[in-house]
Amino acid sequence: MADVKTPATTKATVLPKEVFNVEVKNHELLKLAYDAYLANSRKASATTLTRGLVRGGGKKPWAQKGTGRARFGSSRNPIWRGGGIVFGPLGIENYKLKISTQSKRQAIRQALTLASQEGKVSILDFKTTGKTAETIKFLEANKLTRNVLMVVEEKTPELLRATNNVQNVLLVSTKYLSVYYLLNADAIVISKDSLPTLKSWLVKEEA
Repeated sequence: MADVKTPATTKATVLPKEVFNVEVKNHELLKLAYDAYLANSRKASATTLTRGLVRGGGKKPWAQKGTGRARFGSSRNPIWRGGGIVFGPLGIENYKLKISTQSKRQAIRQALTLASQEGKVSILDFKTTGKTAETIKFLEANKLTRNVLMVVEEKTPELLRATNNVQNVLLVSTKYLSVYYLLNADAIVISKDSLPTLKSWLVKEEA
């Protein structure tokens, strides 16, 4: 079981071993969850025109016979410059990757375990009235300077106002954690009141 001592408390905060001390045999599951997050966030915005959608090309470029050139029926032929695109994206592609809920939670537990072993995890309670200056003061007091992930029980309006305009700070509620957020963070700040929810969400009793 891991102990994390924080400047906010005099006693050690005990992290649940079921979440922060699991076995990580390899990084295959982490890679799968990371790629699934990116794929599911991707939008099929790229589109191309097939030969049937390109304007023009209704008139035959030249006579079928007698010119000595190859036969062509339309200038919108894909092998012509300005012609249609063959097998190009149409904006209806589905890039989503499926990953089971159990695997997703296991990947998050592995990511939290690795972060804890690297000393990235801190248990700190951040109280604010909604002022950005309070966030900056909090980060400076705890020597948090790069890519800080703040995990809270609930994203209140005050927390949102206080962190929205602070560079390199990402505020996430407990049940919206992802492997992508955890692996990209240089420091992870978890509020103490979110630990029970984190444990109950990530550790499910198998039937």
